[in-house]
Amino acid sequence: MCSQKGNKMRDTVSLLLNILWLSQLIIGVCCLKCRCDICQEKNHICETDGYCFTTTYETKTGGIEHQYRCLEKDLTIPINNPLLCNVKNSPLDHTFVMECCNSEDFCNDHLSPVLMKRSAEPTLWNLTSLEIMIIIAAPTAVICALTIAYYFCRTSKQSRGGLHHHLQHGEDSIEAPDHPILKGVSLKHMIEMTTSGSGSGLPLLVQRSIARQIQLVESIGQGRFGEVWRGRWRGENVAVKIFSSREERSWFREAEIYQTVMLRHENILGFIAADNKDNGTWTQLWLITDYHEYGSLFDFLDRNVMDTSGMIKMALSIATGLAHLHMDIMGTQGKPAIAHRDLKSKNILVKSNGTCAIGDLGLAVRHDVTTDTVDIPLNNRVGTKRYMAPEVLDETMNVYQFDSFKRADVYALGLIFWEIATRCNVGGIYDEYNLPFYDAVPPDPTIEEMRRVVCIEKQRPNIPNRWQSCEALHVMSKLMKECWYQNATARLTALRIKKTLSNYRASEELKM
Repeated sequence: MCSQKGNKMRDTVSLLLNILWLSQLIIGVCCLKCRCDICQEKNHICETDGYCFTTTYETKTGGIEHQYRCLEKDLTIPINNPLLCNVKNSPLDHTFVMECCNSEDFCNDHLSPVLMKRSAEPTLWNLTSLEIMIIIAAPTAVICALTIAYYFCRTSKQSRGGLHHHLQHGEDSIEAPDHPILKGVSLKHMIEMTTSGSGSGLPLLVQRSIARQIQLVESIGQGRFGEVWRGRWRGENVAVKIFSSREERSWFREAEIYQTVMLRHENILGFIAADNKDNGTWTQLWLITDYHEYGSLFDFLDRNVMDTSGMIKMALSIATGLAHLHMDIMGTQGKPAIAHRDLKSKNILVKSNGTCAIGDLGLAVRHDVTTDTVDIPLNNRVGTKRYMAPEVLDETMNVYQFDSFKRADVYALGLIFWEIATRCNVGGIYDEYNLPFYDAVPPDPTIEEMRRVVCIEKQRPNIPNRWQSCEALHVMSKLMKECWYQNATARLTALRIKKTLSNYRASEELKM
């Protein structure tokens, strides 16, 4: 119980820091320059007339992380000796500590507050006067900061009333109104403000706040992990993937991968938040992402056909997303190379503009460049048998070499391209939608059945002769064949596929 209270106190203080930082964006600051870990567009620099600060905190998983930000003078309580800067040596000091400075520019770059070792949990009766002041003042400071932010953003009495309801009844009781928490600030803008586009999703503490406010509207999908719902958050649609309790590892892994720095990309499903919700009987594991009304590529192709332009646009967007996943971005704000391992039409979402976004990263693996090792998730799930590469089916793949996983992704991409091409309408002629190998294996094939077809008989989906008379379909069929070579090392890379499709589209646009 005492541990839970300590965590709640830490969360309150951390939430206050996020709110103060958002308020700074609205009000504007100057003078002292500080290191800022979330200000990528400003070269990781923020300016303030108050303090620079560094925090050290314990994550949900027991890890240690740091934050570097600005603290505006007008929003500190009291101004000359902020309580927030005295969190060190408080009842929170084993999970959250903070140090401030204003002696020189970038002074917080040298601060490194250290968490204290855990001892007997504090009770209200053995707290110092300073500790009691922090416990009392932190919620008050939150209210003051929110009031300041609303002063600059409110336009009506209704929004002021919403804030009063928010503070009086708490996060869990809020119903989703038809306007965002800050007028004109959508989820997309909030993510951009708090991550500078470098990360994926909102700050952890803000994630919890938003997750508690989401209303589930309708079930839109079912899978082996659980189910997917359409939810509403303050007038916006979101997708909520609810994992069953036995899939906790998959939930944790997918959330972990989505929050990889620099992962956010228009062709990767937009991650918003991850949260676990206890309804009194069991714990629900939520993963909240962007909502796309057209659903998965599997559903879209089953209901729709497209012209050659739409086919190339869709294929290029998937190749672009996969190329970004596979890419290793070097630097302090870099991104490790990531392989999907379960690429298929059901794990790709179709956006309203006809492009796609790759989702379901629960089986993804990351490449550690420094040790040249593969970060393989510890769960019992395997990929989808129908889309498994030959070397995966016959267990000859070198799982210690990261490129092996990328080549297996490319094989699956070739099968997805075939699915898309079959629904291309040329002169009123197109095929019925079917999954790859629909005519060679049962609807739910076994590993042995897929191994026989793919590895022994070396079958691949049929490419109709008429595709060779259409330039776009000819380009697609050539790419497919170069994606699903039996010899994995002969397959194209995702980047080469992206460039080939991009060049073809550019040449077609020149002809118009």
